[in-house]
Amino acid sequence: MTEKDALQAALAGEHAAMYGVGVAGGKLSGARFAQATAAFEEHRRRRDQLAELVIQGGETPVAAEPAYDLPQAVTDAATAAALVLLIERRLSVVYADLVEAAEQVPVRTLAIQALIDTSRAQLTWGGTAQAFPGQS
Repeated sequence: MTEKDALQAALAGEHAAMYGVGVAGGKLSGARFAQATAAFEEHRRRRDQLAELVIQGGETPVAAEPAYDLPQAVTDAATAAALVLLIERRLSVVYADLVEAAEQVPVRTLAIQALIDTSRAQLTWGGTAQAFPGQS
């Protein structure tokens, strides 16, 4: 996978993450809603960074889909938290791929930080620590 392909994949992942976290947030309240709001803002920030890197590379950023098929129904707080955990797990894999494909320091720096952030987020949403996050 090339750096450009990995950047576009990460950007597509962030588009999907924003959608999924937004849906999940609708079933959360209190501290969990605040965590989902913070996660949404983090995904938006990374989406914008990724889009800028794609543009700097002379490419057009992949657009967000109008909607995404969710891997599970979101009916209550427990299923909402499980969805956010799954999103963070999937993004860890995407960012591990970007770390491997990165050729430029700014891209690798963003990818490593995002891999750390998605790994931490997994702990927030009920996941367990992994020795090699992003590896399936």
